[in-house]
Amino acid sequence: MDQPKLNLAKVYNPLEVERKWYETWEREELFKAHPRGSNDESYCIVIPPPNVTGNLHMGHALNNGLQDVLVRYHRMQGHDTLWLPGMDHAGIATQNVVERQLAAAGTNRHEVGREEFIKRVWEWRGESGGQILNQLKRLGCSCDWDRERFTMDEGLSRAVREVFVKLYDEGLIYRGEWLINWCPRCHTALSDLEVEAEDHDGHFWHFRYPLSDGDGYVVVATTRPETMLGDTAVAIPPAHRDHEGAFRHLVGRTVMLPLMDREIPIVEDDHADPEKGTGIVKITPAHDFNDFMVGLRHNLERINILEADGHINANGGRFAGMDRYEAREAVVQAMDEAGYLVSVEDHAMSVGHCYRCHTVVEPYLSLQWFVRMEDPDDPAPVGERKKTILAQEAIEAVEDDRTVIVPWSRRADYFRWMHGIRDWCISRQIWWGHRIPAWTCASCGEIVVAKEDPTACPHCGGSELEQDPDVLDTWFSSALWPFSTLGWPDETEELKTYYPTSVLITAADILFFWVARMMMMGLHFRKEIPFHEVYLHSLVVDENGEKMSKTKGNFIDPLLVMDKYGTDAFRYALIAYTAQGRNVRVSDQRLEGYRNFINKVWNAARFCLMNAGDEEMLPVDQAIESTDFLADRWILNRCHAVTASTRKALDEFHFNEAAMGLYHFVWDEFCAWYLESIKTVIYGDDEARAAATRRTMLSVLGAICRMMHPLMPFVTEEIWSRIPGSQGRVMVAPYPSADDFPPDDDAEEQFGFVMDVVTRIRNIRSELHISPGQPVDLVAVTAHEPMLAWIDNNGSTIQSLGRVKQITTSVDAPRPPASANAIVTNVDLYVPLGGLLDLDKERARLNKELGKVEKDQKRVAGKLSNEKFLAKAPEHVIAKEKKKQVEFDEARAHLLETIAMIESS
Repeated sequence: MDQPKLNLAKVYNPLEVERKWYETWEREELFKAHPRGSNDESYCIVIPPPNVTGNLHMGHALNNGLQDVLVRYHRMQGHDTLWLPGMDHAGIATQNVVERQLAAAGTNRHEVGREEFIKRVWEWRGESGGQILNQLKRLGCSCDWDRERFTMDEGLSRAVREVFVKLYDEGLIYRGEWLINWCPRCHTALSDLEVEAEDHDGHFWHFRYPLSDGDGYVVVATTRPETMLGDTAVAIPPAHRDHEGAFRHLVGRTVMLPLMDREIPIVEDDHADPEKGTGIVKITPAHDFNDFMVGLRHNLERINILEADGHINANGGRFAGMDRYEAREAVVQAMDEAGYLVSVEDHAMSVGHCYRCHTVVEPYLSLQWFVRMEDPDDPAPVGERKKTILAQEAIEAVEDDRTVIVPWSRRADYFRWMHGIRDWCISRQIWWGHRIPAWTCASCGEIVVAKEDPTACPHCGGSELEQDPDVLDTWFSSALWPFSTLGWPDETEELKTYYPTSVLITAADILFFWVARMMMMGLHFRKEIPFHEVYLHSLVVDENGEKMSKTKGNFIDPLLVMDKYGTDAFRYALIAYTAQGRNVRVSDQRLEGYRNFINKVWNAARFCLMNAGDEEMLPVDQAIESTDFLADRWILNRCHAVTASTRKALDEFHFNEAAMGLYHFVWDEFCAWYLESIKTVIYGDDEARAAATRRTMLSVLGAICRMMHPLMPFVTEEIWSRIPGSQGRVMVAPYPSADDFPPDDDAEEQFGFVMDVVTRIRNIRSELHISPGQPVDLVAVTAHEPMLAWIDNNGSTIQSLGRVKQITTSVDAPRPPASANAIVTNVDLYVPLGGLLDLDKERARLNKELGKVEKDQKRVAGKLSNEKFLAKAPEHVIAKEKKKQVEFDEARAHLLETIAMIESS
């Protein structure tokens, strides 16, 4: 049942309003999509699935807040809108949660077994998982919650198997030994995104490797001495890079690997850079990604020296059984004792850590499943770049703007990664996830890949089939998200209506790991791009530009922020600072500022409703026709301008421009000028004009609610529900169009002139310290009679806003004695000062202030002309002094202008 049209409460209560309206929207099913089997006039966003283990953080709040802005904006334009929610099963993170529970109970997953472990994960998911979706509701997200998907649900699991089998049958999935990121604690492969870099203080150890023929040695440097146990070559720069011929004498020779007594070759390879270090590098193909590629190019042996838990294995000789760091110290000591250690240098470096347990990861040679990115039929030599398969069409789709990446600058990042793409490791050595649909036959050893669990080997008929124990990388199922969530592989109405989706909004740091893979999978399996546009937002940082973290103590909890400031203020603060390519800075000061703005909107609406009388909001065209009052015509014209600019900003993802444009319109134009201007009318004696102005006032208030609703949904819905004449919910009301408000250039010019006149009067008051409550007289002189008519016709507005007692207009009157002067266009404005202030005292005050400013000017100028200061002071200190210099220059100029005005009066 609609709210009665009553006056608003004196104080806005965000928690009460937010709870009421979200429940109303859900109850009335206003978030629901209505697929029609046609992609025309549909608008779809599939939510970047948050981890089932996650809680709402500032990145989620920004990401989903921006999506909600667009979804509400397009819903109000009449589009069939689907915002599809869902969650990612977060393989490693979820497994860690349940493993901790088991550890607390004195057991582990191996003791309970795989089947029982998976059962417990599902139980945890049902009881505690997915609370983030409820937190998104708190943010106001208008998702079609009945369509929620989960990467492990039955439909998506079927899609995952379908894709795996098809890619395998096409030769694009294979199993092979390759170098991957490995977590020795979680015992699983990790994607690059799951590896977090941290700065560490380390060392460069320089070792001698003796030439096998006894004729000298070469010097190599390493940050991981223990890996030398697996060295299978030494690389020198090839001839085209060895301009000085410094390495020619080493071509074709070998060295003896110290401690292992293994003869290894010297190879020529571009990986060896004559400009770095000694120009010679040790090659460990099983424990370094660059070395692995060198090994491919030269057919080098790969010797894995590590166990899965990070201990040295039997290939490490006398160091077998040691922890990797224990072995590091032992190797260095042994090399030193044998006379092979040359020197040790301190070296700061970036070290990869597991994103879940923070263990240092290892490049690790392992048998894994991969998606092939290169064409195996390309004749390029092994280890060199081949023609890409899946990536090529995804590159072309962005090149020809079928998918547009915003900001434009991110295209270069996308192309750079796609052109250098490598095979994708998709297997993980954990239990929670999509089990790889591959079985090994115990009888013949063949691998069987199938959509349905096989009962017999198709090669030999054997019945003993063992499924691969690994699960798929979480990003594999996420790569199918835009079409698997819509029902693929079935041709559903949802798939026909909403694919390709309209836009993807996500963080810039997963452009490669998720966006690029969705592009490849969508084009390969649907023969169509997965989304028309990709908007990549930046990070949310603190007021100093620092990344937020609990460790630093600058972490901001969105839920606490919404409790304190209200959801609308929180959303608006994020949106107002979301500029393309720039991090979003959040602080209490900014949040307080937007809470004040929400209160300003509330109080303005309260004023309108309290003074609505018996009038109702009219359709905008009728409101325009019903009034000839200048302020009414002007505010309707401003609605034309702000609607056009807001639509353009939202259409082009300039969220900050939309937010700030509306902020300026509401605070500075609607509240500060329009509502103040109309008071003389609505409280006046001309009831017909007052009624017309009340209707205009309510119509503009309704337009403001519609324009601002996508950004601040709750307060606008509450206000809309109280406006006399409003129908239904603002969230499904038509979004204003600039065509609704025909431009009125005459009103813009006339009222702009009135505003300038009032502003000049206010400036004179401020500069001369005339009390705000003290009325002044105004004399306006100009030969341009139309402007005098503008002043005469709007005299009551000027008197009210400028606190003017009497206005005199003339075409040639002389300047009144003892008066302050200002000029607006071709009009001289005079404010007689007699009786308002003591001119001698005011002149003395201004000269005293001028002296102080000139003293400050001299001090700053002295600093900035001091060469020692400029040489030693930090840049930010110098910048601060330069800013002061500009401010003092401006203050002096302003004071001189005011003094001149006094002198001439």
